[in-house]
Amino acid sequence: MSAVASGSLWRVRDFRRYAGADAISKLGSEVSLVALPLTAALTLHASPFQVGLLTAAEMAAFLLVGLPAGAWVDRMRRRPVLVAADVVRALALLSIPAAGVLGVLGLPQMYAVALLNGLCTVFFDVAHQSYLPAIVGREDLARGHGTLAANQSLAQLAGPGIGGWLVQALTAPIAVVADALSYAGSALLLLGVRADEKPDGRDARGGGRLWTEIAEGLSFVAGQPVLRRVAAVGALMMLSFGLWSATVPLYLVREVGTSPGTYGMLLSAGAVGGVAGAWLAPRIAARLGRGRAMYASAWAATVCTAPLALTAAGPRLLILPVALAASGVATTVFSVAQGAYRQSICPPHLLGRLSATMRFLMWGAMPLGGLLAGTLGQLAGVRVAFWAACGVYTLAHLPVLIAPRIREVA
Repeated sequence: MSAVASGSLWRVRDFRRYAGADAISKLGSEVSLVALPLTAALTLHASPFQVGLLTAAEMAAFLLVGLPAGAWVDRMRRRPVLVAADVVRALALLSIPAAGVLGVLGLPQMYAVALLNGLCTVFFDVAHQSYLPAIVGREDLARGHGTLAANQSLAQLAGPGIGGWLVQALTAPIAVVADALSYAGSALLLLGVRADEKPDGRDARGGGRLWTEIAEGLSFVAGQPVLRRVAAVGALMMLSFGLWSATVPLYLVREVGTSPGTYGMLLSAGAVGGVAGAWLAPRIAARLGRGRAMYASAWAATVCTAPLALTAAGPRLLILPVALAASGVATTVFSVAQGAYRQSICPPHLLGRLSATMRFLMWGAMPLGGLLAGTLGQLAGVRVAFWAACGVYTLAHLPVLIAPRIREVA
């Protein structure tokens, strides 16, 4: 029975497992978002550049294998890719607390784990996005993406706070165990998914030339004006996130003087708005259309993120959670609307390459952000790097805002 006929995606057994695995994995990843940089900064006393390099190492895979990953995934069944990626990530992350307990943990190991984790994440994310239409059908993509966005927001709500508390109570390396266990739990749930991946839902032409298939994905994105602008927004967002990930831990913990627990709670604030945005997004898209939803949410995100650079010690510390919560609503609506739009217009056999191409164009900017943050922090100070992160975040949606015809997209 279709999700439309049954009235709820949660009545679909495969979707429950798929979404449950997604929720568990994202929760653990949010814990690591706090634990990994704090492991480098507090346990290993890393410099700003070294923390930036850690962020760059984790996201370098999107530049190294981001494009071929889509062509490879389109030749495979998605579920084995998802399970294998989860298992490898769990084992890699467990090596950090093990080395910490033995007293041999160092930055080279942190960089190696970050790089391996990033490589697995590339393949996981491409396969994960491409698997959704096989589970829910194209008519329910907006609701499916809304659920995944809600998972992300709930993970962002709980994960950083849990991560900060674990760092404070158990030390940063031990807190990484939570993420490793989340990947193991995700793998177990995904093993039970039995969605039928039809032949026309993946590229069965195993003999095709790799770069020809990659070019097909690039050509599809290049030929879609809306996707080009969405990719530009994503690239700016990821550039700011790279700056943010490498800068904010140092700025809030070292400059402002917050504890790891408080730091985690501050990061959770954006998810409050994200939860609301995930609930609102399918309704807004249904009422306004995907194009108008993207355009309106881009304006809202720009306005809401503008005050972030004013964050400082004392009462001004409250600017951060308030601005993050408000922008969380807008960015989640934008994310859901563009995700549903791009999958609705993509031929089934190109889904993996579309996802990989978009992530290459978007996420490939994140390691550059990490390196830029580390360089700015080392040369001009952490405060300047923080201002740069806030500035790029505020301007990220300009490619959509200067193209009002996007409002006409169905």
